[in-house]
Parts: sequence; C-alpha cells; structure tokens
Amino acid sequence: MIQNTTLLPRQLGDSHIRLLRIYKSVVENGGFANAEVDLNISKPAISQAISELESLLAMRLCNRGRAGFSVTEQGQQVYLSTLQLLASLETFRSQINGINTELTGELNIGITDNMVTVPQMRITEALRRLKQQAPKVVINISMIPPDEVESGILDGHLHIGIVPHLRSIAGLTYQSLYQERSLLYCANNHPLFDKDLSIISDQALAGYDAVVPTYPQSLEIKQQQAKLNATATSTDREGIAFLILTGRFIGFLPTHFAERWVKEDKMRAVDEHNRYFATKFCAITRKGARSNLILEAYLSALS
Repeated sequence: MIQNTTLLPRQLGDSHIRLLRIYKSVVENGGFANAEVDLNISKPAISQAISELESLLAMRLCNRGRAGFSVTEQGQQVYLSTLQLLASLETFRSQINGINTELTGELNIGITDNMVTVPQMRITEALRRLKQQAPKVVINISMIPPDEVESGILDGHLHIGIVPHLRSIAGLTYQSLYQERSLLYCANNHPLFDKDLSIISDQALAGYDAVVPTYPQSLEIKQQQAKLNATATSTDREGIAFLILTGRFIGFLPTHFAERWVKEDKMRAVDEHNRYFATKFCAITRKGARSNLILEAYLSALS
C-alpha cells in the first residue's frame, strides 16, 4: 500500500513562493545561467534555491551538469502546478482590486515585436493613462511571439496581449486596434536600389535572394511571400531588417518600422503598388476571466 506523505506545510509562506518563482524562471530560461539575468541573483544562489526546493518536495526537479539542463517528468508537473498557483495568486489580487477603490497589483502584457514605432501609439498612450490613474500598479511587458502571447492569456499568467489577428481562438476575446501596412524593401547597396522600382515582374523578383518570416502569416501574406526566392528566414521583423540592410536580401517590413531607413535613403520600397499587404492588430483577453479593475482600466484607455 502506498502511503501519501505531506511534503509541503499547510500554509505556504513567502519563502516557499520565492522558491517556486525561482524554479519557474529556471525552467522558462532553460537553465541556471540564463535565469541569472531574469532573477537578478547569482547562479550559486539559484542552485541553492533549487536544491532547497527539491529537498522540500523530496523529488528531483531538473538535471544539470555536463550533459546540459533538462527538466524531469516530476519537475514538469511541478512547473505546471507552479503556473497554476501563481496565476491563482494574481487572480486573488485582481479580485481584491475589485473591492478596493485604489488600484494596486500587476498588469502583465504580452506584445508582438516592433510595435513601438506604430504611429497611432495607442498602446503607449493607454499605458500612460493607466499609470496616471493608478501609480501603484506594476506593469510587466513581455516581447514574445503571437502564439506565446495567446497561450499566456489562456493559462492566466498574462492579462492582455497585442497580436496580429490571423485566427480566432474560442477562449479569447478580440478588440481591434489598427492596421499595419507592409511593403517589400531593398537596401541602398542592393542591385535593385538604383533601378526603376515602380514595377517588377514575378520572374525578375525571383532572381534575388529574399528573407521571409517563420511566424504565422495570413493567406494574403503567404501569397505575397510565395513569389519571393526565400533563401533566409527570421523569427521576427528586426531579423528581417538586419538581412535587408546587408544588401544581399529583399524582404517585407511594416512601413512604420522601415521609415527610419527610408528617410536616411538606406532602403527603398520595391513595386509598392503591387508588393504590399495589411496586417490587422488587436488586443486579446481571456474570455470569461474574473473581474479585474486594472485590466478594465487599461482596456478603457486602449479603446
């Protein structure tokens, strides 16, 4: 007969929550070294905390050594339970905010890369208004891919996300923000730069190397990308800009993001009347989530 043993005390204190937060960071950063920056504590201190947590739980959470870092099966289960616990704590804090007239707590936001140069500045303006209304609110921004933003909203560790609206997920609500126009660009040291760029055939375009994104795209965007001779990829738009500026690649960039280089005559749009697409961006929140006055205040400012 297997006898269950109570490993944790009946009341979890701040010290236990701290150990779990450290463990969460180690897992998400793929090891102790990368977690140092995130946690702002030394690697030996992280190692000691993980050893203390393993001793407390009487189980090995992760393997570390010459073979590299990996999470054990039990460690993965503890990680998932930790996410639930921390999300519950934030939910409790949000519920208290619903009672307390003074807004305190956190707003966790996930944003797709390179949105800060969007001319409308609605995200920035909404953050300014929120901080003015609720100076004690702590704002945490994560710059992550759209699919990670979506999963973060669904599992509760993010309150709101800003993503391109490429699909609709049943558990999320969507608030339209703005459209982003993208054009095909080449750099000033590319063979196309000094040519007539008002129009170019698909056949001629295929003669030049191009960089395309690896993140999800709408059908319209995929149709435009399919005409390119893709010999490089990037996980984000900054990476695309890096390769365009080498003068060896062409690629699509949002006009607001490319504007700085266009003004400096370092980039030019290629056949802009035919080589373009629009991307719709929206704010997403979890459908059916409990009332959260901080989130409501931010959504109000955003709209």
